[in-house]
Amino acid sequence: MSKKTILAFVMAGGEGSRLHPLTAERSKPSVPFGARYRIVDFVLSNLVNSGIHAIYLLVQYKSQSLIEHVRKAWVLPPILPGSFITVVPPQMRRGQQWFQGTADAVYQNLNLIRQQSPDLVLVFGADHIYRMDIRQMVDFHLSRQAACTVAALPVPLPQARSFGIIDADADCRIRGFLEKPENPPPMATDPTRAYASMGNYLFNADVLEQALTEAQARDKHDFGKNVLPRLVEDGQVYAYDFGQNRVPGVRDYEEQGYWRDVGTLDAYYEATMDVLGLEPKFDTFNAQWPITSSNYQGPVAKFQNARIDNSIIRAGCLVNGATVKNSVLRREVVLEPEVELDGCIVMDGAIIRRGAKLKRAIVDRYNIIEAGTRIGYDAQADRSHYHVSDSGIVVLPEAQPHTLARTSYEEDS
Repeated sequence: MSKKTILAFVMAGGEGSRLHPLTAERSKPSVPFGARYRIVDFVLSNLVNSGIHAIYLLVQYKSQSLIEHVRKAWVLPPILPGSFITVVPPQMRRGQQWFQGTADAVYQNLNLIRQQSPDLVLVFGADHIYRMDIRQMVDFHLSRQAACTVAALPVPLPQARSFGIIDADADCRIRGFLEKPENPPPMATDPTRAYASMGNYLFNADVLEQALTEAQARDKHDFGKNVLPRLVEDGQVYAYDFGQNRVPGVRDYEEQGYWRDVGTLDAYYEATMDVLGLEPKFDTFNAQWPITSSNYQGPVAKFQNARIDNSIIRAGCLVNGATVKNSVLRREVVLEPEVELDGCIVMDGAIIRRGAKLKRAIVDRYNIIEAGTRIGYDAQADRSHYHVSDSGIVVLPEAQPHTLARTSYEEDS
């Protein structure tokens, strides 16, 4: 990667309404993922692993949980000059209003770009599960002498109708954007696939400032709908093929170029299941490209007469005489004797009493499931008591903290 100075804005203000009730008390980037991560950890890890250490995290909706997580988990060594991860709520420097869109969020913080004086500015989302060596995107951008580069995910044409699609020529120069088109234009190099926009952008700093100023004058506030189509007219916007990105340490059995938008309950559930197994689609263990998160200081997990298969269980859990299959347990979960879990995600501090059986369920933190409860076995009964996704995943919202927690360690989720 060139020695260009790079500043990153991470758009972490998502309300995540389609992930409700998991977002009832937290923003979408703060939703837990896997046994120890938050969704936001993936973009932050990608940036830091790529040597990009000047990062502003723009937050908005229900941001306290995210702010606390970043404060505890994402402190860069102060000895490194120009290294920081700073949370930026709406400053209302230009009026009494919150961010009106992605472009407006950065526009309201143009002062930060001017203070840092970078050569390049990254604008990345905080809503996706993936690994990416961003240095390769930077090198592509510089080689094309681009004004702006958009990260593009190759997707099969039948699926392309569900994405914002990029129309690009053989040199990857973007000709236009189409939102969920009926007849998506194929990639110039592969007629069976199309480029989907990943919502990750790289700008020359001067180009970005001018584009945002012009967009604000036209009362336009979104990158994908307003800023990028205008820049395309000048002919220097390119698509970076994420399918060509290679991250160190990714194993042959993994899905190369893994990227998931976990914006719905079903997508979130399926992506969580993708980390399970001896040869998962997305292996969270990669010593060469680690996903970093909080450093929980509680006790190790404890098992007594337990039966565990194809599951991930975090520290502080007690599994006593229970059966756990195809599931993820976050910290300090208690399973009593004769409990059966199959295809479940159970979050911090939950207690599941004797004989309860759960299948294809997401249990948010602090829930206490009473003895003998059945969840996931009777669709009609589930819908009368709980939130149920389109595919039948039963979701229990976050409960109030209880006094039965096994430890006093605090880690806001």
